[in-house]
Amino acid sequence: MKGDYQELVDEISALLGAPATLENRDFGLIAFGAHDSDDDSAMDPVRTRSILTRKSTPAVRAWFEGFGITRATGPVRIPAAPDAGVYRDRICLPVRHRGVVLGYVWLLDAEPGPSHQQLTAAMEVAARIGELLADEERAGADLSRELRAALTAERGWQYDMAVAALRTALGPDAEGLHALVCVAPWSGEDSPSPRTVPGAAALCALPWRGPAGPYAAAAPGADPASVAPARGTRPVSPGPGHATATGPGGASAAPGAGPLRALAVLVRLRSADNLSPATTAAERLRGPAGPAAVAGVAAPRRGLGDLDRCWHEATAAARAAHAQPRLGPLAHWSGLGPYRLLTALPPAEPDPAVRALLGPAHTELARTAEVFLDHAGQAGRAAAALGIHRQTLYYRLSRVEQLTGLDLDTGEDRLLLHMALKTARL
Repeated sequence: MKGDYQELVDEISALLGAPATLENRDFGLIAFGAHDSDDDSAMDPVRTRSILTRKSTPAVRAWFEGFGITRATGPVRIPAAPDAGVYRDRICLPVRHRGVVLGYVWLLDAEPGPSHQQLTAAMEVAARIGELLADEERAGADLSRELRAALTAERGWQYDMAVAALRTALGPDAEGLHALVCVAPWSGEDSPSPRTVPGAAALCALPWRGPAGPYAAAAPGADPASVAPARGTRPVSPGPGHATATGPGGASAAPGAGPLRALAVLVRLRSADNLSPATTAAERLRGPAGPAAVAGVAAPRRGLGDLDRCWHEATAAARAAHAQPRLGPLAHWSGLGPYRLLTALPPAEPDPAVRALLGPAHTELARTAEVFLDHAGQAGRAAAALGIHRQTLYYRLSRVEQLTGLDLDTGEDRLLLHMALKTARL
């Protein structure tokens, strides 16, 4: 990148026949043209200090800004001020992008000075420098605040404003193709720099409603709101929320450990058929997230209008990966099967018919029923998968029917039990 700046500065120097210096908007030196003149007056203390220390003093900055360079859209001529160490007249070419000043190109002015045509050509080069500076600023920007606001705002004007702010921050990239990734639980830093994750446009950490483990039923009479998603989770997006008292896989969270979190990653894509940038980002981040972490990847979309739905899909995929190991450790929304429906259900108490079965005293019976239903009710295959005799399987299934009052020869009863068991994993 620095080489690109140097080439453009040299191009301006050649156009105007004078050495140019490029500084950012904070007057930090980026690049400068060669000074091959034998005339000592070609340099003055201000320019010398800028090149040697790569910055200007606050007094010099205030002097130059007093000539309106922060608002100018064209060349600004600035007279010498020996008292301030400015011994030579200067020309300032504001470097702007989309109306925002990002830096300045400086030249020493002398009679007769560059022509209007030369200055116009130099300003065109300055605009190219502005594009580079804007790209670099976006690449290094920490957009965690903007992304977090968009993912937690309620649908309506708040959501629209949050998405608009993120769209502005991302610039032209906002209208490109993206996939949203959820890495959970996230135990790393609040928001890694996008520069450390190839393809990442923005990252942020959010509260995470981790799974309670298989068959960990809510206590009878428990308030479903106690495990309801946090504010900012819309009906279409029940993914993020307050952490429960249990960690991934049903492990109890340590007292005082704080709420679980997930990391949201907005990843740029070149093609909807190639999600490798998203999967690469997810795999890279699962390492620092810890051995229990999984990742979910939403379906790709163009633009940011459906960012809330993308987050629902990404968190749903992560929750499903926790609940069903065969889906993880990296699950795609498109491959969730029935979990696409189950993860959309709001938190609620288990169905009365299966509440007793989901208690800790009957974990083995619940597992037996789930494996039996996973194998489409084929007793031989289910018994083999469980490593038990077929008669043992029949005995356990009869106990399941007694506990639940369900008839496993009835399709709807089987469906209710299967849904309840899968939902309990979430």
